[in-house]
Amino acid sequence: MEKLTPAEEAVHNRLVEKLAPLDIPKAIRVLLEIKEVMDQAGISFFLRQGTCLGAIRDKAFIPWDDDIDIGSVLGLHGLTEEKIEPVVRTLRERGFITTLGRTDDFIFVPIVKPPVMVDWECYRIMNDAVFMYPASRIPVRFFVELKKVDFIGSEFYVPNPPEEYLEVKYGPEWHVPKPPGDYEKDIINLISEGSSYGRTRRLKQAITRRLLPWRAATVMVLDERDQPVTDALISVVGLGTFRANKQGIVKLHVPCDFWYALIIKFNGHERTLFVEKVKPARKYIYRPGEEHLQASSDL
Repeated sequence: MEKLTPAEEAVHNRLVEKLAPLDIPKAIRVLLEIKEVMDQAGISFFLRQGTCLGAIRDKAFIPWDDDIDIGSVLGLHGLTEEKIEPVVRTLRERGFITTLGRTDDFIFVPIVKPPVMVDWECYRIMNDAVFMYPASRIPVRFFVELKKVDFIGSEFYVPNPPEEYLEVKYGPEWHVPKPPGDYEKDIINLISEGSSYGRTRRLKQAITRRLLPWRAATVMVLDERDQPVTDALISVVGLGTFRANKQGIVKLHVPCDFWYALIIKFNGHERTLFVEKVKPARKYIYRPGEEHLQASSDL
């Protein structure tokens, strides 16, 4: 599969790093165009996460949402891995910035037509469930018989029943609008530490931790005075909690280069970095008040 060009990757990374609310008129056009491509290819997809929440609760995009979330399940509705690449090629031909990547849990297809970002994830079934970001276990029964709903002037599929799916994903207060900074806590509180990801990812994490310690990502945690914090805690949602050493350095044993939700705690300070790119063997610095970890070569 053709990879993103350096220019395309720069555009994608810039949008991810500077997340902004959707341009609703452009988001509508983009989603309808993607639906047209999917329908022509015979691909069944559903609205998921925040996009599904907006469609069911608000009958519209959520004003502060920053991307469009759609999904499919491998093995259901005729979807195979071989059917994904032709869709990606068609999208590229129509001017979208897109490629595909693979993890143990899903195939992910980032789709961009600036300034709109779309995240299409094709989930693998693991023990009668799929795992949605950051590590939410969603029973596969929600995706076997999808439900059609009216949304942005067309019909789209959603998990069925959508209300129960949204409660599993967001908790019992899913119907209460919550801005960024609030709703993430509801999602995280539903995820059991170290028990949410599939067996393969947990096994890779254990191998990295015990046999390949040099592959751990390292984060130096600094306080408001820019001093290292001894015994700071960083939780990688769904994987575990790691403690800083006497130099303020935390080793994060993440299984692969991907996005994670992090919770950083020390001396009464607590911060959630809900969408954070972490690469094994890379070095980072955390400072209170900054939106993301900062890459470093000095640790």
